[in-house]
Amino acid sequence: MPDPSACHAGAGATDVDGPLAWREAGDGDPVVFLHGLGGSRTSWEPQLAGLGSEFRCIAWDMPGYGASVPVAPLTFATIADSVARLLDRAGVEQAHLVGESFGGMHALHTARRHPQRVARLVLANTSAAFGLDGTDPAAWRAARLAPLDAGLTPADIAADVLTAVAGPALSDDALAMRVAGFARIPADGLRAAVECLPTHDVRDQLGAISAPALVVAGELDTETPVAYARVIAEGLQNAELTVLDGVGHLAVSEAPRTFNRLVRDFLARGRGLGPSGPRWAI
Repeated sequence: MPDPSACHAGAGATDVDGPLAWREAGDGDPVVFLHGLGGSRTSWEPQLAGLGSEFRCIAWDMPGYGASVPVAPLTFATIADSVARLLDRAGVEQAHLVGESFGGMHALHTARRHPQRVARLVLANTSAAFGLDGTDPAAWRAARLAPLDAGLTPADIAADVLTAVAGPALSDDALAMRVAGFARIPADGLRAAVECLPTHDVRDQLGAISAPALVVAGELDTETPVAYARVIAEGLQNAELTVLDGVGHLAVSEAPRTFNRLVRDFLARGRGLGPSGPRWAI
């Protein structure tokens, strides 16, 4: 449960700081929200507000982001182990994982490395491997590190980066929320994440993941297009794919009500978590 020293965030949420920091709201089956490369715990406000009446919603700052301390080296293995430590610190044996983009990759690695801790997966705007379109990892890293090398901060680049990947449905308020979440990223944390992300490839491991999964793609997403989502959905043991019309790479913010409804309905099918796995509703 949250530390007694936790400070209160807005809208009934609570911030818990420490080596691994998170924001949480609500009670019920635990749901852990894993943000993307340009996010932090504050990027999930519509989900904490919309789902907190039914679930215990926990949105973390990944290691090196926001109020969480870095881990070295930052790899998908150390990130997955950090998710497990987050569950330990929050007093959670098993949780649903909801991951966006880079966070969806974290969810997949956690499901492989710590399968007993994962009940269900919601994988939004993500990929089974980096570079499915032939992108060169060195060029990708260089392009994303260039602004930092030039002395800019994550806050300086946030609006341009987010606008470039979002679809036309992203509201001004949603953009402002996402920019604020991006601005919480330390430059060194972003650098480490940019170095880590291109090492992602779980294509040959998808078939070993038994947790039921909902894969959500945006029709207009050019970062992780629908074809990427199909690779995940077809490779997992038990997955369903939903494509959101008119939505880009930030589905959780572009269509939050629709996204929350999909998550609510999908997770409701697995209510009642046990220490060794979900107890499926009949």
